[in-house]
Amino acid sequence: MKAKKEEIARLIDSFEKGQLSRVDFEGRIADISADEAEIPHAIIDLGREERAGFIEAIFGAGKTSEQVQKIFSAFVEKKGRALATRCTIETIKMIVSEISGCGHDNRAGIVWYPERIEPVLETVTVVAGGTSDVPVAEEAAITLEFGGARVERVFDVGVAGIHRLFGRLELIRKAQVVIVTAGMEGALPSVVGGLVSAPVIAVPTSVGYGASFQGLAALLGMLNSCSAGITVTNIDNGFGAAVAALRILKRRNQ
Repeated sequence: MKAKKEEIARLIDSFEKGQLSRVDFEGRIADISADEAEIPHAIIDLGREERAGFIEAIFGAGKTSEQVQKIFSAFVEKKGRALATRCTIETIKMIVSEISGCGHDNRAGIVWYPERIEPVLETVTVVAGGTSDVPVAEEAAITLEFGGARVERVFDVGVAGIHRLFGRLELIRKAQVVIVTAGMEGALPSVVGGLVSAPVIAVPTSVGYGASFQGLAALLGMLNSCSAGITVTNIDNGFGAAVAALRILKRRNQ
């Protein structure tokens, strides 16, 4: 509700300054008042942030570049911001060529608008076991920043060289929530869970050799963690981990 009121206030200001015609102003107000908008290939959920605390994100996998670009553009027009995950490089190139002011990370397959968002929430530390886990870790980190959280990144501190983690524990312990991404046997969240008091959200990644079964071994290892209270997301779901962390932060700030 607060976000909707702020958006209406921005539109009123633009109208009073002559930056919007009366027809455009009335149309935008009608869009904000509605909970959805129908465009080709999609019915976008305009009211999700008011209901669930986070804007509807566009899942790029399985969609054409043109479909993602049109949905993304509709969100920018109607909500003033947009986030698309699991995008191909082709899709990212199409979006950033059509809309100036976007941020993007090709390796993580994520694109967002506007590029810079001021943090208003507390800190989440995103930990990655190895460099191969970074795309999933960055999906989480960028989603957190898009949602207004402060983010610290601690990458390449997996259990094969556990001393690297110990040297960064002070930083990790300052966070209000910790997200840990790891592949292979998925041991890192158990280690972190035994060393910090903040909520720990574990993300198994599909990194590993054959018997890792595309992340299934890491998933089962995290679900069977001996460190009590760890939350586990689906394989490679950095986005979901970030939204869970944002829910925790926003509840703390109510």
